[in-house]
Amino acid sequence: MSDNDTTPLKPVDDQAQPLPNQSAAAEPAERDAPKAQSPATQATGTQSPATPDAETATAETAPSAEGPQLTGRQRLVAGLWPPRFSRAQLIVALLLFVLGLGLAIQVRSTSDNSALRGARQEDLVRILDELDDRTARLEDEKQRLEDQRTELETSSDQAEEARKQTQEKERQLGILAGTVAAEGPGITLTIDDGAGAVESDMLLDAIQELRAAGAEAIQVNGARVVADSYFSGGDGDIEVDGKKITAPYRFKVIGKPQDLEPALNIPGGVVQSLEKEQATATVARSQKIVVDALRPVERPDYARSSSR
Repeated sequence: MSDNDTTPLKPVDDQAQPLPNQSAAAEPAERDAPKAQSPATQATGTQSPATPDAETATAETAPSAEGPQLTGRQRLVAGLWPPRFSRAQLIVALLLFVLGLGLAIQVRSTSDNSALRGARQEDLVRILDELDDRTARLEDEKQRLEDQRTELETSSDQAEEARKQTQEKERQLGILAGTVAAEGPGITLTIDDGAGAVESDMLLDAIQELRAAGAEAIQVNGARVVADSYFSGGDGDIEVDGKKITAPYRFKVIGKPQDLEPALNIPGGVVQSLEKEQATATVARSQKIVVDALRPVERPDYARSSSR
């Protein structure tokens, strides 16, 4: 190369571009190095407002001033316990409880299986008639007692009136105890047992039906039947209170005939049960039935009258 062909030289730039490797290495150092505060900032002691990203990061990393964060289950338990009720809520709860209790009682009463639900019309009519008759007898007894009280209060000789009423009461108790003869309207039940199939429990069932229908005095083949009477034996060898009786069995019953006869003839009652055993039962009404079989008067060993 000759001297005339020389190329002019370019001046060297003082601010040379950094090498790629140097620029990549310098960036982490610049990020890690803390920024120096300006003299104005150091002098006044104030800082520039933080950016939104910095505030979010600070809120996420800083612990809560109120304490540790609760889970969803813990917040639910804290909201339910201890319970907090107002007066209006307590009143509403009480009214709902009373309403539910009333509905439950009503449902139970309507769904209760009554013994009369499956009864036939004839049985219901008979039961209704018996209730009416018992009510009438109780009303008569009430009226009689009220009349006795009036007589005692108005009688000039109260002692004599009291003595008469005592004697009348004694006769009534004697009839019930079987120590006094009685007469009055009633029925006669005759049971013919040619096959000897009638048992003692069948006769006892007849006694129970008659008592339930209002029988006041009963006599079976010369044996007076009272509250403590018993039947034993069977197959034609039946005893009443230890006294043997034989067929035909004749029941003499004092009471209201209109009540006594239907009680024996109800479907499935005494008459039909005897007919199934090849026995014949006949019921006859009468306006005068005499029950004259008596039981001995037994003096109690320990019981004494408490009247003074």
